[in-house]
Amino acid sequence: MISSHILRALDANIDRATEGLRVIEDVARFVLDDAEVTAEVRDLRHRIAHGVSSIDFQLVGARRPEEDVGAAPGLPEEPRLDVAQLVRANAKRAEEALRVLEEFSRLPGLPAALSTAQFKAARFAVYEIERRLVGRLRRQDKVDRVQGLYIILDPTATHGRPELEVAAAALDGGAAVIQYRDKVREKGIQLATLLQLRQLCDQHRALLIVNDDPDLAVACGADGVHVGQRDLPLAAARAVLPPDAIVGVSAALVEEAQQADKEGADYIAVGAMYPSTSKADTRPAGVATLHKVRGLTRRPLVAIGGISIENLEPVMAAGADAIAVISAVVGAQHPERAARQLVEKLRECRESAQ
Repeated sequence: MISSHILRALDANIDRATEGLRVIEDVARFVLDDAEVTAEVRDLRHRIAHGVSSIDFQLVGARRPEEDVGAAPGLPEEPRLDVAQLVRANAKRAEEALRVLEEFSRLPGLPAALSTAQFKAARFAVYEIERRLVGRLRRQDKVDRVQGLYIILDPTATHGRPELEVAAAALDGGAAVIQYRDKVREKGIQLATLLQLRQLCDQHRALLIVNDDPDLAVACGADGVHVGQRDLPLAAARAVLPPDAIVGVSAALVEEAQQADKEGADYIAVGAMYPSTSKADTRPAGVATLHKVRGLTRRPLVAIGGISIENLEPVMAAGADAIAVISAVVGAQHPERAARQLVEKLRECRESAQ
């Protein structure tokens, strides 16, 4: 016969584990719309419940609602959490409960279904699910921030000025994203610059994207990478990056944008909108292509190629979430002023569209 004290401990920790998993399951289902993870968490929750079904009646009989249920009065209100913190908190709740159950399962007299191996396996499964879901949620937060002014920082376009100086000015002017693109210098030199650029972007809560180099992105802690049609495939880049990193893909054709959408690109850069002097091998896309792509995907669209304050209105009207520029800011005589003017124009475009 199992003592009532042990039954109460088992019951409390089974409830903690399954309730924590229920919250995680709902995040996977309703927030991320991830059927695979939802099913995985549900199966784990059911396996834990099935394992204790043989003593379920005894568990219920051992409960003392007046002692076991409800919060103590007078406790300060807990701070609000974002969704990723909610997943972490409930994963920790489940993991701690499963660890207790794992230890209690070593006691004599418990049913074979309450095995140490079962609870240990469940605990490690929760660790892995937590890692994946938190990564997805952090990634979604970054995706939501792909909007407004997107700067491509190419050292060859700064007219000899230090790229960090130009980046700082652009960020002071309101840039939301900095993509670092250096096709000339060695990676070691680039990394030193990127580490400083990471700090600058953090200070302005801006995203840092590395052009076509997942290794460098990982090394400097960038928010993601951007790849072109002839660069590393999206899936290969994703395999190198942490779960919270985003991957953007360039597309000049509607078919390329559709493929990027199908493969799970976090955002799609459509261009060139207009003839560009910053990159010689751009392919024309035009505003009409951007408009067609907007009708095919809900992912953020970054318009790129020859965009300036004089011609960005049709681009925004066609459905762009952000505009990517090089010459208009990086090559401007006063990068901060140029960035600020573009940000203000983008705000006017958004307000007129409402």
